[in-house]
Amino acid sequence: MSLYTLSKLMFALNREPELQARFSADPAAAIEPFRLTGEERGAVLAHDIGLLYVLGVNGQLLMHFAALVGIEWSDYLDRMRRGIVEHGPVRAGIYAMHSAPHERIAG
Repeated sequence: MSLYTLSKLMFALNREPELQARFSADPAAAIEPFRLTGEERGAVLAHDIGLLYVLGVNGQLLMHFAALVGIEWSDYLDRMRRGIVEHGPVRAGIYAMHSAPHERIAG
C-alpha cells in the first residue's frame, strides 16, 4: 500500500483547483500520475470514504475530499464508521487500530 502517495493525492485534490477540475472531468485520468494500488484507485474513483479511511487516509484530508465529491458531513461520518465494519480495522496511519495491550501475547 502507498499511503504516502494516496495522502499526497488527497492533499493535492484539496488544494489545487486545476487538479479538482481535471478530477471532475475525468477522475481516472486525473489520478493516473499518482500510481496508486488497484485498491486505492478503486476507492478514490468510487468515493469510498470507508475504505479510504481504513487504508489510513487522515480524516482532515478525507473530509475535504468528501466535500469535493458532494458527500454531506453526517454521511461522511457514517461512511467512516461503516468502513470499519465492511473493510476491517484501519490498517495504517495515525488512526491505525492495534490490539489493546491486554490482548497482546508476549513472545
